[in-house]
Amino acid sequence: MMASGTVGNQQTRWRTPCQQCPLRTLPDFRDFTPKELDFVSHFKSGELSSERGATILVEGMHSAHLFTVLSGWAFRYKLLPDGRRQIMNYVLPGDLIGLQGSLMGEMDHSVEALTPVTLCVFERSKLERLFERHASLAYDLTWIASAEERILDEHLLSIGRRTALERTAYLLSFIHQRAHLAGVNGGRRVIPITQQHVADTLGLSLVHTNKTLRKLADRKLMRWQEKGCEILDADGLQALAGWEGLKRGPRPFI
Repeated sequence: MMASGTVGNQQTRWRTPCQQCPLRTLPDFRDFTPKELDFVSHFKSGELSSERGATILVEGMHSAHLFTVLSGWAFRYKLLPDGRRQIMNYVLPGDLIGLQGSLMGEMDHSVEALTPVTLCVFERSKLERLFERHASLAYDLTWIASAEERILDEHLLSIGRRTALERTAYLLSFIHQRAHLAGVNGGRRVIPITQQHVADTLGLSLVHTNKTLRKLADRKLMRWQEKGCEILDADGLQALAGWEGLKRGPRPFI
């Protein structure tokens, strides 16, 4: 089974039963009630694997499915007609993608895998049943959409008002905190992004991005590696950005 509007993905066997989902053991995710867990286990139709660089969802296309990231990293982005890219946000385990296409008919952004990614696949046709029978899960979907809006508000503030140094510090701090809360990287502090990803997220030229990252490295806040960015001083990055950080607490996922 291939999800409509996806590229470079391979349907895999259902290897992770919902009852054994590793996300359920993390302190920053809200666990399901027995009835919710039973519904979600029937709502899930399989798993999808994507290699690094594969396009998971394509802007303008319809998808018969929505997905929860089980493992790996991805990012959401939009393209201008001339090919210039704006990265909207980064996607980590527990994040839901494809909801927009499920509710509005088509995607208005694309999603690409930053690393090998495993996705839980859900049938869009069963979404109405979720709203009819499980008000708590319907609320969770509303919470997820509202949280994404809040993140985009902070990103817009950063691009519009923070200096290049502050907005770069904010982005690295933001991604690092999200990775920590999602339980990825095994405690390591390496973010698997390139300088081009940073530039396309912050609306900076690659040259300006490189100079800004060197300034952060000179302050011993981060260090660029071949496979990404190593965070050396997460508190220092957050302080430089003037950012309060992510609020902790049980967050829902589907």
